[in-house]
Amino acid sequence: MSLAVKENIKSIFFIVLGIFSASFGLKGFLLPNQFIDGGVTGISLLVVFTTKIPLSYLIFIINVPFIILAFSQISRVFAIKTFIAIIGLSVVLALVNFPVITHDKLLIAIFGGLFLGAGVGLSVRGGSVLDGTEILALYIGRQVESSIGDLILIFNAIIFLCAAFILGIEPALYSILTYM
Repeated sequence: MSLAVKENIKSIFFIVLGIFSASFGLKGFLLPNQFIDGGVTGISLLVVFTTKIPLSYLIFIINVPFIILAFSQISRVFAIKTFIAIIGLSVVLALVNFPVITHDKLLIAIFGGLFLGAGVGLSVRGGSVLDGTEILALYIGRQVESSIGDLILIFNAIIFLCAAFILGIEPALYSILTYM
């Protein structure tokens, strides 16, 4: 087996594992307890809680402009992997039932964040992302003298501020803990 084939299999493995980990964090912890995360996922969750549009649709729809940005400004291979990863995440969210693990707020924040964060990290290790704000931060980071982490932090601060108004202060604070 060639090195390229081995690398592609490894990439697919990490992305699939990331999709399932993130989905478990979302459906087993965050979604049933009205906690959010940052980025497109957080925006999608806020919209779910206010409109009841399915999360699987929102994750895909809100990420589309960022995938287009990645395709034109970052890398076509990265954009294609990200597109496939986000479709995979949407499909798993729509079709796979995960049990609700707990209603304890601290455990939700810790373990929901752990599984979601692990999913994001595994997907990055596979050469993709599961959230378009990371793409936006990569793009803006090339344009201005600011780190990607700083830009993501600014985006997420705005999202958590909106969550405080929509969900209340306590869920927003627990959601910040989830993000951390």
